[in-house]
Amino acid sequence: MSALVFRPRLLDTLRHYNVKQLRADLMAGVTVGIVALPLAMAFAIASGVPPQAGIVTAIIAGALAAALGGTRLCVTGPTGAFIVILYGIVTKYGVANLLICTFMAGIMLVLMGVFRLGQVIRFFPMPLITGFTNGIAVLIFLTQLKDFFGLPIAKMPSGFFAVMATLRAHFSGLDGPTTLLSSSLLLLILLWPKRLNRLLPSPFVALVLATLATVLFDLPVATLGSRFGGIPQGLPSPAGLDLNPVHLSDLLAPAFTIALLGAIESLLCAVVVDSLTADKHDANQELIGQGIANMVVPFFGGIPATGAVVRSVTNIGNGARTPLAAVFHAALLLMVLLLAAPLAAHVPLAALAAILVSVALKMGDWDIRKARQFPPHDTLVLLVTFALTVAFDLTVAVEIGLLLAAVFFIRSMASHTAIHQLLPEHAQLFERHSIAGKSVPDGCAAFRIEGALFFGAADSVDIILKEAPRARVIILQLHRLVLLDTSGLLALEALRARLAEQGRTLILCGATDEVMDMLEGSRLMERLGEDNLQPDLAAALLRAEEALTDGVVWA
Repeated sequence: MSALVFRPRLLDTLRHYNVKQLRADLMAGVTVGIVALPLAMAFAIASGVPPQAGIVTAIIAGALAAALGGTRLCVTGPTGAFIVILYGIVTKYGVANLLICTFMAGIMLVLMGVFRLGQVIRFFPMPLITGFTNGIAVLIFLTQLKDFFGLPIAKMPSGFFAVMATLRAHFSGLDGPTTLLSSSLLLLILLWPKRLNRLLPSPFVALVLATLATVLFDLPVATLGSRFGGIPQGLPSPAGLDLNPVHLSDLLAPAFTIALLGAIESLLCAVVVDSLTADKHDANQELIGQGIANMVVPFFGGIPATGAVVRSVTNIGNGARTPLAAVFHAALLLMVLLLAAPLAAHVPLAALAAILVSVALKMGDWDIRKARQFPPHDTLVLLVTFALTVAFDLTVAVEIGLLLAAVFFIRSMASHTAIHQLLPEHAQLFERHSIAGKSVPDGCAAFRIEGALFFGAADSVDIILKEAPRARVIILQLHRLVLLDTSGLLALEALRARLAEQGRTLILCGATDEVMDMLEGSRLMERLGEDNLQPDLAAALLRAEEALTDGVVWA
């Protein structure tokens, strides 16, 4: 393993930084900050913490991840993907333990980067990611119905079934003014012209209009002031974490869930940004940057943060050039917190609920026609992951979804493993490894193995004994063997041993370099004998004639 190189992307981009880039980054940062402001407050409230926690997270994590991460134009902050997880942690363990979970998740992210696990996230199949993303979107939608309709619910429970029971029990208490306001804002957000979204993002417009309407017409709706007493001015002073060792083991699982989801979201965001900019991110550096950001924010009362696709795409669309654009977005939010925090008391909760409902609708991939293009097993993985995310939790969904995907992959790989007998009439099908001009001597049978000889298909070698029950010499051609694992190696050793017991010989030929390394590192090579490991089929046939003539059998 090569040594870890800690080199944030910001260092590379500052090498030739100029005034033109500064102007572009500043304009993009201001726009992204406007987009991030309502989202940060909405995500925090939906997660069960005060709105200022979301703004603080966007400021601190946004600046740190941009300065220390491995991407050029990604923007970090609180995201909708975390809402359901964080709300469940707050409900079960309290806010203090959520901060500890965030810190632990940050450590895990740093370790993922240090041990160069950034590329492992690529092994998560897209049906699995789509399944839990859609599931999270459904849960976000359901949890926002309380404030969207102004229902008289003191606190929403966590868990799908409890949420549904609570909504059903209180839906008769629907508040007319709140529903009218939130519905109007949702339509505004969804129908806002795209050409205007670049200069005036629809969530910000909805937030401003809703606040003005509430103040001017004295609307009888719940606000940040009535629910939370407003937002304190300025950044909070750093404070220690209230760590209780009794709960530490209980917090490992939710912390790992936060870290896993944060890694997936951040690296998916980086991939999206790369596709839009023809750039290339450093996955391990990005994990380290995200980890450090999540280790710091809890000391200021912040919540988990990750790369945010919508804000990152907005950043690119508004001309950002370097990671400084994300730093400027954090600076704008800090200015809002310092100068305009008292005005936030008039923000109606219905506006934030409408914003989150729109996020949930846009977050999921609801085009069911795409499922027709998927193989049936991928559709099953998607549906199972979706159902488990909604009904239980993300950790269970990812675990079972990955297990299902792995089982289907193993079955598919095994189905593509085949062993064919080579006969003289097959000569025209083989060039370099052909038997053209030669014949298989009497008493010899030649076979070619294709695909992967691994634990899911190791028993496929048994067909050789059935197809050639009386052949004194068996040749097994390996040039189309793409993978050999320990189970496959043991299967070849078992084949050699059974043939040796019957006074018969096994000859292997055409092994690739990787397969040869496996053979040389095992006892099979020693027991097989060097003469019975040949470079190609022609040499193997010559060795077979020699063995048949001499009657030599290696045991």
